[in-house]
Amino acid sequence: MRTRSPFLNHIAEFMLTKQYSLRTVDTYLKWISSYIHFHDKRHPASMGDNEVVEYLDYLVLKRNVSPKTQATALNALSFLYKQIIKQDLCPNLTFIRSKRQSKLPIVMTPEEVKRLMSFLSKRYYLISGLMYGSGLRVMEAVQLRVQDIDFDYKCIRIWNGKGNKHRVVTLATELIPLLRNQIAQADEYLKLDSQNERYAGVWMPNALARKYPSANKSIAWQYLFPSYKLSADPETGEIRRHHFHQTGVRKAVKEAAKKAQITKPITPHTFRHSFATHLLQSGADIRTVQAQLGHSDVKTTQIYTHVLQLGANGVVSPLSKILGHT
Repeated sequence: MRTRSPFLNHIAEFMLTKQYSLRTVDTYLKWISSYIHFHDKRHPASMGDNEVVEYLDYLVLKRNVSPKTQATALNALSFLYKQIIKQDLCPNLTFIRSKRQSKLPIVMTPEEVKRLMSFLSKRYYLISGLMYGSGLRVMEAVQLRVQDIDFDYKCIRIWNGKGNKHRVVTLATELIPLLRNQIAQADEYLKLDSQNERYAGVWMPNALARKYPSANKSIAWQYLFPSYKLSADPETGEIRRHHFHQTGVRKAVKEAAKKAQITKPITPHTFRHSFATHLLQSGADIRTVQAQLGHSDVKTTQIYTHVLQLGANGVVSPLSKILGHT
């Protein structure tokens, strides 16, 4: 396990007390550490706007990072200076902005989705079904709690998604039997764990843990996809059952794509891209798709209209006019 400096440990502890996700903590620490090393391990308190601009320029000129990656690095450094150093960065930093062209999303055909999913085990089939059927990100899927599934209204509630936004998405009725079986499995784990004296219940946000002290051992709050093993909470050391890890999903999807003989580069996020594209293709309004995906700006959603326009639904090839039926 990698060791961190006392300074980085302090940042990590601060972020955890503020209920940042472990993934955000790791991401911010990576960029803060990179920034410090870039400036020969100088303490950030001895640096400021000029050094941040120099680092952001380096990311573009030397590492050719994407606009999204550069923005993430800036967010991490803005957090560092505002929350830790207590010294806000200039809101109008004049750094070189990345203009690297964003990649168009990879989209599977409905037939490819069906073929890929036929090679998945029940658990991974359900997770993939939620990503494709509801447009979930992989982390949103594995972090679902039992109570997030609303069978009556056939929807799923997503809490603290990307950008800490909440949203409600559609639920494919075909997944309901599998979801009920998955909840029964989570309940079996809970009954087993409750017999363990060291079991501290599932992790809950601090405010909710104080307000509902017994909720962490209720079925409603259990993760829908519990891990096979108990583990120690990285913050408190208490024994809990975490959710299924996203790397397992990535590996399973990659292997299934290979077995399905799909030559496109497939990742779990491809299901989300395919969900959006197929929804638009079926005639759904772009604002509806935007709400389902949780995009703040409709411009982000419009990338999927570009995918459709570049394909068979867009420009007709001149070769087709020559070789096609007249």
